[in-house]
Amino acid sequence: MTAPAQQERRYNPWLVLIALCLGFFMILLDTTIVNVAIPALATGLDAQLSDLLWILNAYILVYAVLLITAGRIGDLYGPKVLFMTGLVIFTAASAACGFAHDPTQLIVFRVIQGFGGALLTPQTLSVITMIFPPEKRGAAFGIWGSVAGVATVAGPVLGGWLVTDYGWRWIFFVNVPVGIIALVMAAIVMPNLKLNRRHKLDVPGVALSTAALFLIVFGLIEGQSHDWGKVWGPITIVEIIAVGVVMLAVFMYLQWIERNGEPLIPFSIFRDRNFSIMNGVVAAISFGMLGLFLPLTIFLQSVLGLSALQAGLTTAPMSVISMFIAPLAGRFADRVGGKWLLFFGVGLFAGGMGVLVASSHLGMSRWELLPGLIVAGFGLGMTFAPLQTIAMRNIEPRMAGAASGLINTTRQLGGVVGSAAVGALLQAQLSSKLGTAAANNAGKLPPQFRGGFISGFKNASGNLDVGAGQNAIKVPDGTPADVAKVLKAIGKTVFDTGFTNAMRVTLWLPIGVMALAALSVVLVKRRRADTPDDNAEQVADAVPASH
Repeated sequence: MTAPAQQERRYNPWLVLIALCLGFFMILLDTTIVNVAIPALATGLDAQLSDLLWILNAYILVYAVLLITAGRIGDLYGPKVLFMTGLVIFTAASAACGFAHDPTQLIVFRVIQGFGGALLTPQTLSVITMIFPPEKRGAAFGIWGSVAGVATVAGPVLGGWLVTDYGWRWIFFVNVPVGIIALVMAAIVMPNLKLNRRHKLDVPGVALSTAALFLIVFGLIEGQSHDWGKVWGPITIVEIIAVGVVMLAVFMYLQWIERNGEPLIPFSIFRDRNFSIMNGVVAAISFGMLGLFLPLTIFLQSVLGLSALQAGLTTAPMSVISMFIAPLAGRFADRVGGKWLLFFGVGLFAGGMGVLVASSHLGMSRWELLPGLIVAGFGLGMTFAPLQTIAMRNIEPRMAGAASGLINTTRQLGGVVGSAAVGALLQAQLSSKLGTAAANNAGKLPPQFRGGFISGFKNASGNLDVGAGQNAIKVPDGTPADVAKVLKAIGKTVFDTGFTNAMRVTLWLPIGVMALAALSVVLVKRRRADTPDDNAEQVADAVPASH
């Protein structure tokens, strides 16, 4: 064993893993907590559905755009510095989110949260890749993946309890003590790894990718509310998306030809077929998860009338199961490889979502969703460790930061596109389904109110009030009390019927994406049992600069 490799073993990699997972846990906890608080945010901040989409996506967009850059900076200055800096920014921004007084302020602070999260996240995978020997990486990735399960349990349940008993602001305040603990622990146990190879930052690449992704996601989020037409003067939503796609294509071309010396995305990494496939699979899984939670959260609270805590407990079985399955799947992947384990995991996740869609209907009990959530939980738990093991198996440690940033970027881009696409499709379906439901129920109203009732629901999708305990419509001032009572009752029926039907159609989109991802896993090259890991000796490139 080389001297640098001997130095590397002076710290306990499992303690380092705990510190990394605690910071990663905080990032994921924030995402799931915000999802369960959607109706409370709508009520507390007087936010409409389009505002809520931006509250969710502003964070994810900034997070996704900067992950590759943060991975590169971690290679340059060391992952410990970036990890701790990200913790400080994210924790401070979380406190600021808790003090927001309107949707605009919350969106701005969510952007800052995304910046901090982007600095932190790529360092977790790159450090795990560098400090764990190949034969133990699967177990480490399994624990890392099970953190996602813990966070998805803690998010809805803890978030539901906080929202129900203390208000939505505490879903952000709770990050402060977690962030402080993670920061202290990282300062004590994390080695200050430095790579022998220096990296340069591709500033034009950062600018191009940031602008391109912003335009594309902005168009997806705002498209339905502007009827896919004009936004500013003659500029339309379609033109904005088209410009974003063109800029993204230019960015990818410049990265491919490596005109800037050292590109933001080293395309040589994609020569490994497994890494390329796993980028698509991780994007699809994130697409499915984010696509599922937005409609389902609104359905549980605004249609079924559950509290935030009850909604969190309803989805908790999926997260609990995935949390316990992930470490087992990691150890199994170490022994036999993860190809077929991942194939069945992604397939089960898609199948569980299909069962959930098939079982959802108006007037149902929340327990009827349990079979689909259980199946999805088993599938989700079987994806975390095999995916990371397959993706990072052939990556050289000197490229770990770039690879980690890239796969986390595709993960978050999948979430951005999934949340935006599902949100856009949901709004489009609501325009149709609410109008149909309103027309079917308008006969119960006096004739003079029928036309306004129907047109109001047809135009309500983007500006729909989905706050907890809302009646979906606002009765005009001066409406007779008896008519107002009937309007509210029928309006609730129309909202419940229209939203349920819209959700059932919308959720087939993430299910289809997941099914395609499962099929792509068949193309993965299996590891040969008698082939040593090429990276085993290259770990010596990672030299602890200090402790």
